Amino acid sequence: MVIVKDIEIFSLCEHHLLPFFGRCHVAYVPTEKVIGLSKIPRLVDVFARRLQIQERLTTQIAETIMEYIKPQGVGVIIEAKHLCMIMRGVEKQNSVAVTSAMLGVFKDCDLTRAEFLRLVREKS
Repeated sequence: MVIVKDIEIFSLCEHHLLPFFGRCHVAYVPTEKVIGLSKIPRLVDVFARRLQIQERLTTQIAETIMEYIKPQGVGVIIEAKHLCMIMRGVEKQNSVAVTSAMLGVFKDCDLTRAEFLRLVREKS
């Protein structure tokens, strides 16, 4: 399993035109092809640097990795604070939205998914 965690993300909510920001964790289990570690944050930025919603961002990252390098599986978790929730509307200062996309062995194998979740929670 290859994991790049705590990737900083910044994006702009397409519904409210307000920023959201946080961390992204990406893992994949390679088959034959591996990619350079820096390619994962670059891919995250490609999708984050546009009008976006967090749910779609999470899915786009996972599906793109699955399509192009055809690993056994991909897991993506995003934890983000949304200014639309912090400064307007419900005004909840400490709320964090968490989204995940699990494909392949991350969806089908409890042990693989549990290992990913455990490793993401561990402090570096």
